[in-house]
Amino acid sequence: MHDTKLQVTDHKADLVVIGAGSGGLSAAAGAAMFGLKVVLYEKGEMGGDCLNYGCVPSKALISVAKAAQSARDAGKYGVTVGAPTSDWEAVKAYVSQVIETIAPVDSQERFEGLGVTVIREAARFADPDTIVSATSRTRARRIVVATGSTAFIPPIEGLTGVPYLTNETIFSMPDFPEHLVILGGGPIGMELAQAFTRLGAKTTIIEMGRALGKADPDHAAVALGALRAEGVTVLEGHKAVRVSGEGGRIKVHAEHEGAEKVIDGSHLLVAVGRRTMLDGLDLEAGKVDFDRKGVVVGDNLRSGSNSRVWALGDAAGREQFTHVAGWHASVFSRRAFFKQRTKADSLPIPAVTYTSPEVAQIGLMEAEAREQHGDSIATSSFPFHDNDRAIAEGKTLGEAKLVIRKGKLVGASIVGEGAGDIIQILAVAMSNGLKVQGLTNFISPYPTRSEVVKRAASAHFTDALFGKTAKRLVGLLQRIP
Repeated sequence: MHDTKLQVTDHKADLVVIGAGSGGLSAAAGAAMFGLKVVLYEKGEMGGDCLNYGCVPSKALISVAKAAQSARDAGKYGVTVGAPTSDWEAVKAYVSQVIETIAPVDSQERFEGLGVTVIREAARFADPDTIVSATSRTRARRIVVATGSTAFIPPIEGLTGVPYLTNETIFSMPDFPEHLVILGGGPIGMELAQAFTRLGAKTTIIEMGRALGKADPDHAAVALGALRAEGVTVLEGHKAVRVSGEGGRIKVHAEHEGAEKVIDGSHLLVAVGRRTMLDGLDLEAGKVDFDRKGVVVGDNLRSGSNSRVWALGDAAGREQFTHVAGWHASVFSRRAFFKQRTKADSLPIPAVTYTSPEVAQIGLMEAEAREQHGDSIATSSFPFHDNDRAIAEGKTLGEAKLVIRKGKLVGASIVGEGAGDIIQILAVAMSNGLKVQGLTNFISPYPTRSEVVKRAASAHFTDALFGKTAKRLVGLLQRIP
C-alpha cells in the first residue's frame, strides 16, 4: 500500500499574501522589491478576477461592441458601410488575446523573478501567525488577506435549478445569446447589456430599484436613455421572484406594482452584486474577526483582533474596485514598512461605468452633499453640446457637474464620451485640496473634451465676474488714469 500523504515544506516569511489579484500582487511586489521574504498563495488564476473575468475582458468586449456601433453610426458622417455582424468565436478570441497580452505582468514567472515564493494552492490559517496549504506551512510576521470577491447569487426561487451566467462565465459561453436577460441594473449589468445589444443580441435588464442607483440621478437618466435608444430593455422597479426554464429557455418572473411579468430569454446573467471571498480561510483559527462585508479592519486596513493581519481590496469590506485594491496596497506598504499614517480613506475614490456615454463620479453626489451640508452646497455644470470637440465628433450627449461647498470641490459627476478620462482632472483636484478657482487657472488645449471641467468651474464664478457688482467695480477702475 502506497503512502499518499503529501510532503509539506516549511517556510518563514516577512510577508504572506493570500490572493493574487490587484491588491495582493501590488503588496507582494512592493515587499519583494524592498528585499523582504514574500510567500504568495493563489488557488485560482494569477491576476485575479479583474484580469480574467472582470475589468479586462469586459472592456475588451465593450471595445468590440463600439466597433460594431461605429459601423451603424457611420452614415451620419457621410460614410456608407454595410450592417455589422458579429462572429462570437472571433470576439471571444479577441477578448482572450487581450487577457493574454496583459497576463505576463501578473504571471507567476514575473513574481518568482522578483524573488516571491508563489504557491498555487488554497491557503488557510492554522493559527494567528501560520498559513498552511496542501504542501506548505508558512510562519509570517505579516499576513495580507486579498482574496477578492465573486458574484453574489441571490436566493431567488428556482435560480439554482437553471443554467445561469456570471462575470466568470459569460466571456467564454459557447453560444451567442439570442435574448440575454440580466438580473441587476448596476454598472456590470448596464455595460454588458449595451455591449451584447450592439453585437446583435436582444437584452433585458431587471432591476429591483433604480438602474445605476449610486450615480447622479440626472446623469444616470442620460445613460439609461442612450441604452434604451439602442434597444436595451430596462425594467426598473421590477423584483425577480422566481426563475424557471426548460427546452433551452429561461423564464424570469418579476413583480412590479403588484402584478407579475414574465421575461422569456435564452440566457440569464446574474449581476446583482458581489460577495467577499473568505471561504475556507479558517479566519477563526487565525483569530481574525470578520463579517459579511469582509475582514473587520480600521482605516489603516489592519485587523483589530490580530495585528499581524491586514486586508486589501474587496476583502477589506469597502469599495469594490480594482483601483481601490491598488491604493490599499499602497496604504499597506506605507504603514507597514515606512510607518506613515496614510489611511484607506485618505483620498476620494473615483468610479466609472463604461457604457456609452460613460458615467464617472467622485466624492459626494449633489443629493448626498445637500443632505450633509444643506444650503451651503452649490453646483455648476457645463454641457457637452457646447464643447467644440464634442460637436466636431458628433457626440454631444452629456455634461460635467461640479458639487461645491465654500469654494472647494466636494464631489463631481460627468456623463458623456470619455467621462472616465476627464474625471481624473477632478480626482487630482480633490486629492490635493485644490479650490474650484484653481480649475479655472490652467490652459486647456483646444479642442478637447476636458475643457468641460474648466468651463464648469468658470461657470461657478459667472455672477461674481459679470454681475452688477463686478460691472460697477470695472467702471470705477476705468476712471483711474
